[in-house]
Amino acid sequence: MESSKKNIQVQQWVAFISVLLLIIKVVAYYLTNSVAILTDALESIVNVVAGFIGLYSLYISAKPGDQDHPYGHGKVEFVSAALEGSMIFIAGFFIIYNAIRNIFYPQPLNQLDLGMILVCITAVVNYVMGMICVRIGTKNNSIALEASGKHLQSDTYTTIGIVAGLTLIYFTEIYWLDSAVAILFAGIIIYTGYKIIRSSLAGIMDETDIALLAKIVDTLNKNRRENWIDLHNLRVIKYGDKLHIDCHLTVPWYLNLHEAHFEIDVFKKFTRDHFGKSIEFFIHTDGCLEFQCRICDKQNCPVRQHLFQRKIQWTVENISQDKKHEINT
Repeated sequence: MESSKKNIQVQQWVAFISVLLLIIKVVAYYLTNSVAILTDALESIVNVVAGFIGLYSLYISAKPGDQDHPYGHGKVEFVSAALEGSMIFIAGFFIIYNAIRNIFYPQPLNQLDLGMILVCITAVVNYVMGMICVRIGTKNNSIALEASGKHLQSDTYTTIGIVAGLTLIYFTEIYWLDSAVAILFAGIIIYTGYKIIRSSLAGIMDETDIALLAKIVDTLNKNRRENWIDLHNLRVIKYGDKLHIDCHLTVPWYLNLHEAHFEIDVFKKFTRDHFGKSIEFFIHTDGCLEFQCRICDKQNCPVRQHLFQRKIQWTVENISQDKKHEINT
């Protein structure tokens, strides 16, 4: 819950600052009449709309689960990110249209020095806000906040490129470069929009986050307890800033219910300590079978039937299978 509140507070600042930056860029465009600066201003309009959509989605995703949404409302963040990516994508093509039109019907440029100073200020602010959003969004598993941060950072890179192009125009007076710079960075904007859409659709479709799963598996391997004989059928699903983890944990068959539950509690605490508090678990315990003695290195086991041969290293591939691990003899 604390992470959700933090996400909302950061997104509120993003929305507010996006409005101020938009005003500055619009002023810069009217002062210079530069289609390249118009490119920056149009992307800022997307920033403002996306900022408020992101804020609303974070508010909805922070609501607890109910009868209609037992896993919570976190999926709305993927919808928000998809809308933001779509707007970025469309803005890129609109920028290209205006840039091409400006090649055939060029407009005189004015006060480029003042315009460049104004957009440089917006670039610095955007980058700082984007860095904060990505850092907090990654920490709290919020794709909406991460999308906002990546968008702000891409806006910064676009602004830097635009300023570089305007500087060249200022000293060379080759005015068609204004449209060329706009088209170049419109392509970057379109690619950024595509990546955000792709990421959000992956979340909506519950596509496996291989990088996250690999990190979890690596952490579990390095901190494995002797009573965790085997782990399989592991699945990780994102619901906004929450993770839902399903798995089957094999423990010694002779443990009583309290002892087996203790192992589950340790597993939960360990995972939350490493990957955040907002994790839901569904852990099924299996009692070990005779053939698993060969992969179990538990010391002083009173019911061992076979000598220990080797421990099976958990990997993304074998830990995701609905099959107990064994050594084929």
